[in-house]
Amino acid sequence: MSGPLGEDTAVARAFREEGPGILATLIGQVGDFQLAEDALQDAFAAAVATWPRDGVPDRPGAWITTTARRRAIDRLRRERGLADRIVRLAHAAALEAAGDEEDPGEPPPIGDDRLRLMFTCCHPALALEARVALTLKSLGGLTTAEVARALLTSEPAMAQRLVRAKRRIAAAGIPYRVPPAHLLPERLSGVLAVVYLVFNEGYAPGDGDRLVRGELCAEAIRLGRLLVRLMGDDPETLGLLALMLLQDARRGARVDGDGAAVPLDRQDREQWDRGRIAEGVRALDEALVLRAPGPYQLQAAIAALHATAPEAAATDWAQIAALYAELDRRAPSPVVRINRAAALAFAGSPEAGLSLLQPLVSDPRLAAYAPLHAAHAELLRRVDAPEAARAAYDRAIAATANAVQRAELTRRRALVA
Repeated sequence: MSGPLGEDTAVARAFREEGPGILATLIGQVGDFQLAEDALQDAFAAAVATWPRDGVPDRPGAWITTTARRRAIDRLRRERGLADRIVRLAHAAALEAAGDEEDPGEPPPIGDDRLRLMFTCCHPALALEARVALTLKSLGGLTTAEVARALLTSEPAMAQRLVRAKRRIAAAGIPYRVPPAHLLPERLSGVLAVVYLVFNEGYAPGDGDRLVRGELCAEAIRLGRLLVRLMGDDPETLGLLALMLLQDARRGARVDGDGAAVPLDRQDREQWDRGRIAEGVRALDEALVLRAPGPYQLQAAIAALHATAPEAAATDWAQIAALYAELDRRAPSPVVRINRAAALAFAGSPEAGLSLLQPLVSDPRLAAYAPLHAAHAELLRRVDAPEAARAAYDRAIAATANAVQRAELTRRRALVA
């Protein structure tokens, strides 16, 4: 044991950075989603109780993994009333023997286990929303509240949805494995959607006091690379990886030294990660050669136009607006329409952008969607409607729960003459 970190910090870091991978490993070992989650919670509770007394282990993740496996075995042995007790006890004995044989300090095979868990969660026996929610919670490391916000529902409703999804997996006997090649396509769209939602929660957190959660962006990109390795020449998988790399390349320039947001047109492009941009462009080129365009490739093409413009004034906004129009045709959504409206405004047609936004602003379902009101405010400012722009900024400020975004919106509002 050693104590290089404060105990509270070490537990929080292990939970945030290693928890999803350990959970994936445990599910693979015990074959039971709920049992693995309960055992992992037991292990972190044990860490909170013992690390302040005994010191932080040299390998916190290995300690949590070993402790969680032992707690899972204990739970299996306590289930004396179950009809399948003998089978489960035999399983516990096998687990215990395996645990004795392996090096307890050896880290779990995170990559493979996470990928298996991803495809388990995205099984077609689950409704699409349940697949996305369960994977975000288990694999993305998001809290129930964060998953609820990402999917525009309440936290209690999301908690119930997650419970039902885990019961469904157990009742249906869904195997914990990557499916054979001929079954991959029916699950892939859900998997890609989940990975991109994880990335988005890192790229633009809905609450908290950070503009970027880099650990979530990095995890989503790592999963994207794993999927490209698995799927080989699937164009949308390549497109998603390209999109994430090209957007994440700007991470270092999006926040200044004080943690404040830096708008795209004021970012120091020397801080952009040129290696990531090159890798993203290569992935996009590989996707486009396959001649099967899709929504992720279109978004990656838009991100590439931003990433390769030598300066903000040289951005090809007309081309970006055209790409958003095609994206709106293939995969319509309020988010796509808001971005298309903004692109039209930057291309010199704020009136056309406002016309596109008007039905969304009137939609009560989007009344609390901050990006919509922020875009509306910007376009109103561009057509010289300051009073309406300030009112739209007020709606955006009231709707966001992220402190950095709120500060940036407040700054922009103050600039409206």
